[in-house]
Amino acid sequence: MGTKKMGRPTDNPKPHQMTVKFDDECKSILEQYSKQENVSKMEAVRRGVKKLKNDLKH
Repeated sequence: MGTKKMGRPTDNPKPHQMTVKFDDECKSILEQYSKQENVSKMEAVRRGVKKLKNDLKH
């Protein structure tokens, strides 16, 4: 039985992993935004997804 690795403690764990494919335009936008805001590409994606929340129909 394997042992589970412990990472840094966090108040916001991220247990879900996804793989995505981007076209050249989306990749460029993501890279420019992450550099401009000094955040990781994944943080930039998370911010983009959260902006979709207002578009949800309840």
